[in-house]
Amino acid sequence: MRSKLLIACILGASYWTAPAAAADPATVKIGCVAPLTGPQAHLGKDIENGARLAVDAINATNPTLAGKPVKFVLQVEDDAADPKTATVVAQKLVDEGVKGVVGHLNSGASIPASRIYADNDIPQISPASTAVAYTHQGFKTTYRVMANDSQQGQALGKYATKLGTRVAVIDDRTAYGQGLIDEVVKGVAAAGGEVVGREYTTDKSTDFTAILTSLKSKKPDVVVFGGMDPQAAPMIRQLRTLGMKTAFMGGDGMQSAEFLKLAGPAGEGAIGSSPGLPLAKMPGGADFSKRFNERFGKVQIYAPFAHDAAVVMIQAMLRADSTEPEKYLPELAKTRIDGVIGPIAFDNKGDLKDGPVTLYQVKKGHWEPVETVGGQAAQ
Repeated sequence: MRSKLLIACILGASYWTAPAAAADPATVKIGCVAPLTGPQAHLGKDIENGARLAVDAINATNPTLAGKPVKFVLQVEDDAADPKTATVVAQKLVDEGVKGVVGHLNSGASIPASRIYADNDIPQISPASTAVAYTHQGFKTTYRVMANDSQQGQALGKYATKLGTRVAVIDDRTAYGQGLIDEVVKGVAAAGGEVVGREYTTDKSTDFTAILTSLKSKKPDVVVFGGMDPQAAPMIRQLRTLGMKTAFMGGDGMQSAEFLKLAGPAGEGAIGSSPGLPLAKMPGGADFSKRFNERFGKVQIYAPFAHDAAVVMIQAMLRADSTEPEKYLPELAKTRIDGVIGPIAFDNKGDLKDGPVTLYQVKKGHWEPVETVGGQAAQ
C-alpha cells in the first residue's frame, strides 16, 4: 500500500484507483475424528474442543497461503471408538477433500483409519492414540503428539513394583489396552517383579466380578488395568466391594476427570499414568486452561494435545505456503515448535521425541501428580 501511495503522489491523483474489496477466504478442511457418542464421548469432545480452540485462534490472525486469504474449517466426525466406523469415516473425509486429520482417539480406530489416509497421502496427527503399532506401519503420513505405550507401559510397570512385587494385569482386548498391558508386563519384569495373573475383558463390559475374584485368589499387591474410564471406574468399585485392598493402576484412558466422578470414593488412591506433563506444568498450560475453561469447561485429558496437533498441522501448511499434502508433509516432518504441551519434534516414525509420562494418584477426590519420567521431567 505504501508503494502505491508513493506512485500516486508522483504521477498524480488521476492515476490512483481504490483497492478492490478483500476476497472471501478460501476454505481449507481439516478432519477431526473421535468418539462423540457412547461412553467415551466426553473424551472425544475434549479432542474436538481442543482442536477447535486452535483453529479459531489461527483463523483470527487472518492467515494467507500463496498470497490469498484462507479459513481453516474443522470437519468433525464420530467414529464411536469402533474400528469399522473409523474406516468409514476416514474414507468420507478423504472423499470430501480434507487436507489433514487430527485424530483418532483410540488406537484401535487410528490404526485401520491410518491406512486409508496413507493410501490417499493425507497426513494424520493423533492427539491420543498411544499403541506402538500405530506409527510403526511404515506410513509417511502418520504422526502423534504424545508418548507411546512403550514409554507409558514401562513407566507403569516399573512404578507398580514400587508398590509390591506381585502384579496382576487386566486388558480390554483393544489395540490400546492390550498394547499397554504388554508393555506393563515388560516393565514389571525389568524391575524384578512378577506378573501373577492376566485377565481379559472388553471395552463394553461393566461387570468384572468374575475376573477380579480369580485374581483375588492369587493375592496380588497391585492390579494394573489397560482400558478406558467407563470400565476402570466400575472395576475399582467392584474390587473394593470384594474387599481387595490391592493397589489399582491404569493408563491415560482412566486418568480423567470422568473417572473421578464415576468411581467416587472407591477411586481414592488409584494411580493413573498419562503421556505428557501435568497440565499446570505444561509451558502453555495456564493460558490454555484459561481459554479452554472459558469456552468449554474442564479439560478431561486430550484437549491440549489436540490443540497442538492442529497447530502443528496448520503451521506446516503455512511454512510450505500450501495445503497440498505432498508440499507440506516435508515441513510437518521437520516440525520444531514449542506447543502448549512443550517442545514438539518427531522421529523418523512420526513419534513425539522425548515424550514425558506422568504418574498421578487420586487424593481427596483429585488427581495429584506423583512422578514424571522422560521429556522435561528433570527441568
